[in-house]
Amino acid sequence: MASGTTAGSLHQSPGGHVSSSAPKLRYQSESEQDIVPTAKSLSRLCSRDEEERALALQELSDSVLMCLGLDRSGPHRLGQKTLLHLLRLSLSCPLQEVRLKATELLRSAQEQGVAVPRALASGPSAFIPAKQILQEGLDQDVLIESFLSLGRVDHVTMVMALHPAYLSCFLRTQHALLEVDGPLPRHWRHYIAVMAAARHHCSYLVQQHSACFLEAGGEESWLSGLDQAPTKMRSLQTLNKLMAHRPWLITQEHIQELVCPGADPRWSLAELIHAIVVLAHAHSLCSFVWGCGLNPESDHIGGFTFQPSSPSLVPRSPHSPAHEDGRQELVDGAMEVEVLMKRMVELQQQEEECSQEEIITRFERERSESIPTAVVRGAPPDMVLRLVEDPEFRYEDFAPRGEQCPTTMRAQDYSWEDHGYSLVNRLLPDMGQLLDEKFQVVSNMTYHRMAMHEGVDTYTLRKALWNYIHCLYGIRYDDYDYGSVNVLLERSLKLFVKTMACHPEQTTARIYHDFWIHFRHSEKVHANLIVMEARLQAALLYTLRAITHYMR
Repeated sequence: MASGTTAGSLHQSPGGHVSSSAPKLRYQSESEQDIVPTAKSLSRLCSRDEEERALALQELSDSVLMCLGLDRSGPHRLGQKTLLHLLRLSLSCPLQEVRLKATELLRSAQEQGVAVPRALASGPSAFIPAKQILQEGLDQDVLIESFLSLGRVDHVTMVMALHPAYLSCFLRTQHALLEVDGPLPRHWRHYIAVMAAARHHCSYLVQQHSACFLEAGGEESWLSGLDQAPTKMRSLQTLNKLMAHRPWLITQEHIQELVCPGADPRWSLAELIHAIVVLAHAHSLCSFVWGCGLNPESDHIGGFTFQPSSPSLVPRSPHSPAHEDGRQELVDGAMEVEVLMKRMVELQQQEEECSQEEIITRFERERSESIPTAVVRGAPPDMVLRLVEDPEFRYEDFAPRGEQCPTTMRAQDYSWEDHGYSLVNRLLPDMGQLLDEKFQVVSNMTYHRMAMHEGVDTYTLRKALWNYIHCLYGIRYDDYDYGSVNVLLERSLKLFVKTMACHPEQTTARIYHDFWIHFRHSEKVHANLIVMEARLQAALLYTLRAITHYMR
């Protein structure tokens, strides 16, 4: 979002250097009056009535053209927020007439000497070429519905639209969680999401929810640091970091400190369950944002510039078709698919059942497997770091070799279906149903294809992914043979899954490109969705179990 943007950040090249030969263009300062409607007042463009939309579009056009025709020495200018709003509409609005009009207005402003912003990225993902996202099939009906409902189509939505059945379910759940009346005020929910996203250094979601927080009436000072937020909000920090990094450490004592009589300030159970689901939702969405390499939105800091484009600054991807090892990668990828297909068939035909002892042994082997994932990254932006308490607290393996490990959670003792669902639904009506539907959709979603093969039953692969993530979080299913995980998930896939599920801020383009080389990007996005939802459920199970123990 444009909120919080500083004038200095607008004049930087993609490399972060300030140009010494700026063009003779007049930049709008925040203090100057913007007579064009702001993003909030342009909501009529999202009307479901075509005539109403056409009228709003004409009024927008008239306002912009009138502004461009004013005396340039006067105080009335096209403001940053309006220009960035037009840029976003020109790039991502699924309604053609709106998209074309926004493009035309930006061109007119540029012709009149106005410094017009341009997006620094050519699509929603740094990992997936924009053309391939279009080729693999975006559902325009879903995108139009998103625009009419939310007023924008963000990069999360555009990438998720590769799987429209899941996207519809996701948007319903997110809307109910963040916007519909509930125990927590709307601005509190978005601030909690900001705190959660900051744990994973996800500036994308920090900016998204910061803008929503301000739109909902939140105090801007809260975004300058956690010390500015109310004590009650800050009391969530321990739960926030445990849910984000080591949810198996959550106990009923953590719940008791927040809700028991005498706690100052005290959370009601309804408020707390609402906050917990927001935290888990935001943590898991960070995995998706990082795992899909989402670019900043065109109106985010880091997503736009007012400098003209320079071809010399366009980087060449090491994974482009011209990459010297590309031909060999395709050959190896094709062989990988054939081997995986054969293994899936063999597992589906296997009739031998494992003993409980063997299941536990194989589970422990997977859980304690050494897959190093740490990478060196620069410090996160200050807007993120100032919202993180105890930044050194990070993910650690559930069962480090040679160390005392926490007790495994047996799915039969505490499961979503038998325990978590009903508790959430009781304390936060309808949310249990919405979450359950989302879990079911992502677990059962299949297109009966794999890479270049059609008519494939992918159940065993999807199940292996889900159970491997829960294994990383110390959750064991007594009726699952964990030997299947090792058979179906090769090391490069495990590396991606563990990085994305456990510390997504360390995900890199190479980790993304190195697994399933011959698969479609939509299939990799499908894997991302499974990781995101399995991680969400795992964090909820530990936290809900602690609440259940407290309530007994």
